[in-house]
This record gives sequence, structure tokens and C-alpha cells, in this order.
Amino acid sequence: MAGNGVPDATPLPRSAPLPPLSRSSRELRRARWSVAAVFLVHGAVTGNFATRVPWIQEHTGITPGQLGLALAFPAIGASLAMPLAGRISHRFGARTALRGLLALWTLALILPALSPSLYVLCPALLLYGASAGMSDVAMNALGVETENRLDKPIMSGLHGMWSVGALLGSAAGTVAAHAGTDARLHLGGAAVILTLLGVLACQGVLDLRSTPEEHPPPRFTLPPKSALIIGAVGFCAVFAEGASLDWSAVYLRDVLDTDAGLAAASTTAFACTMAAARLAGDKVVARFGAVRSVRAGGVLATVGGVLIVTARHPAMAMGGFALVGLGIAVVVPLAFAAAGRSGPAPSQAIAGVATITYASGLIAPSAIGGIAEATSLTVSFVMVTVLAFGLIVGARVLRVPGSTAAASPAARPTGLERS
Repeated sequence: MAGNGVPDATPLPRSAPLPPLSRSSRELRRARWSVAAVFLVHGAVTGNFATRVPWIQEHTGITPGQLGLALAFPAIGASLAMPLAGRISHRFGARTALRGLLALWTLALILPALSPSLYVLCPALLLYGASAGMSDVAMNALGVETENRLDKPIMSGLHGMWSVGALLGSAAGTVAAHAGTDARLHLGGAAVILTLLGVLACQGVLDLRSTPEEHPPPRFTLPPKSALIIGAVGFCAVFAEGASLDWSAVYLRDVLDTDAGLAAASTTAFACTMAAARLAGDKVVARFGAVRSVRAGGVLATVGGVLIVTARHPAMAMGGFALVGLGIAVVVPLAFAAAGRSGPAPSQAIAGVATITYASGLIAPSAIGGIAEATSLTVSFVMVTVLAFGLIVGARVLRVPGSTAAASPAARPTGLERS
């Protein structure tokens, strides 16, 4: 990333007093479900796009290698554009900023399908990724603040809603692809519908504004040490997720000689397992705490990795991928939550964790392929297993002092002013 720094996220000024408890409780409940709807809409964009990548490749006439190059541009765009999220939120307020950034992301869904060649597709995907990254940072910052004010875990459930949205979007895209629908028509319609849903969802999120005397956040800033440590844990989880999503079907087909239908089903099963685990994750975290939840997840993911690399039958490998999905499901939500409570600059920490996890998602598929090319796909998943074990070792950095979610609003130095 330019400047060797990470972008700042939604600014977190000093906190204003909350309204009376009854009104505050109603607003917080509404804010929780509203931001959950935002996560669902965000995930649905990704799900719709992913199913039409083959159509886009055929329409542009590019080779698999050129497609791989083009698909790196969303992550590049996301990383480069993240600093703008903080400045936009500072100027317009968190609710208005999220509404606009989410609309940019949903409308950007049509851009790849309109691209006639590689030279147009790459900048289209750069813009697509830029809007994704900015809206991602904005919604996670609002999610963390909503969790802090509720004083109970909700981040796992929010990311679970993202997974549900991705599944719904991929289901819609699968139906459209099976019917032979032109992707320009499908993605254009999806963009309009999701934009409207996103605008409605943003109506209920917390309306947070910077104090008048607060300076806008810097464009780039070095992340605090806490973000690097927390981000390392998130890196392990996202690497395992990316490797499993992109390579599980290939693993079953090439290593275990499984037919294409069953191999593809392993990817769907992995995604469903992660979504279900995230939706149930908040109750687990509330009961056992972040550290024990991630540590137990690391054990499950490590066992799953061992099953994958030692599998002699497809059922064994599919069980291993399911355990990996269960084990890593709550890690990234808890990493964002921990970053939001990690000291005097929580917005910088959120941005740092976001950048590291985006980088992990970008690196994982190509790293797995490179190791497999040099050695074997089994050796690649040995590395995934080692990273899963890293969750057991690193879980303690997600420790939350004082409560399962955060300190009380009056005591927290997060500072989001309610307008």
C-alpha cells in the first residue's frame, strides 16, 4: 500500500451522553438489526458477482491467467480506498457516509459485466473493490460501536448475516446463470434492488457525528501495535477461509479423485457451515468469552486440517473442511471487535485489521496454488493447518477486560457522538 501505512477508518471522537435508557434501548435494538441488514446487503453483492465470473470471462474473451490478474484488482482497490472512509464519515456523519458508500458498492456491481475487454475490466474491478473496502470499514466501525453500546457480543452475528447475504446472492446468481440470463441484465437488476435495500437498511443505524472541534483523520497512518497483533490472528483465519473456499473443490477432485458435483458441494457446505457458526457465535462468545471461543475454534480448525491432509476418502476431507469452517467462523468478527476496543485510536486499529485481513484474502489463493505447483496440494493444506494452530496460540490477544463485550458507554473512550 502507498506510504507504507494503513488507512484510518471511521473517526471515533469523544462520546456524548446517551439518551434516557428506554429510548436508548429501543434505538440500539433498531440499530443492531439495521446494521445486520447492511451486512446482509454487502454480502449479497459479493455472492451475485462471484457466480457470474465465468460469464464475464467469456464476454471479455480473456484467458484464465488474465482473469486471475483482473481478480486481484478488487483487493487492491479496497486497500487503496479505505482511507477515504474515515474522512467521509468525519464530514457527513457515520449514517450518511455509510448510506452513500454502500450505494456506491451496490451500484458498482454492474461495472464488471459492462466491461468489453481486460483493459476496461481491471479499472472496473478496481472501482468495485474500492467501494467494497470503504463500505466494509464503515459498517464494521458502526457494528463495533453498536456492540459496545449494547454491552454484549453481536459482531459474529453481523458477519454471519454477511455470509447469509453471500449465500442468497450466489443462489440468485446460480438461478440466473442456469437460465442463461445475460449478466448485464442480472447484475443490473440486482444492483438496483440491493441499492434500495441498502438505503432502507441504513435508516436505522446509529447516527454518529464528529465533534465540531475534531480534526479530520489523516489519509494514511501507521497502525498501532495492537492492530498488527490482532490482525495477525485475523490473517490466520482469513487465509484458512480463502484457501478452503477457493481450493476445497480442487482438493477433492485432484487429490481424492472425486467427481465434480461432489467436489463443488464441499465448497457450498463449507460456506454454509461458516454462516451457521457465525450466526450462533455471539451466544458462544457471551458464554465462554472471546479467548476461549477462539482457542476452541483453533482446536477444531487444526483437527479439521489434519483430517484434510490425511484423508483417504472424500467424506473425511469434507468433514475436515466443515471443522475448519466451524473453527474459524468467529475469529474475524472478534478481531474487529477487539480492534475497536484496543486503546486510544480504535479507528486506526479497525483499519489496520481490515487491511491485514484483505491482504490475507488476496494472498491465500495464489499462495496455495504456488505451493501446490512447487510441491503438492496436500503440502499447501499442511500450511493451512499450521496457521489454524496459530489461532490457539494467538487467541489471548482478543481478551476483553471487564465484560464479554466492552466497558460501559460512559467508561469507554471510543467516543461516537449521537446527533
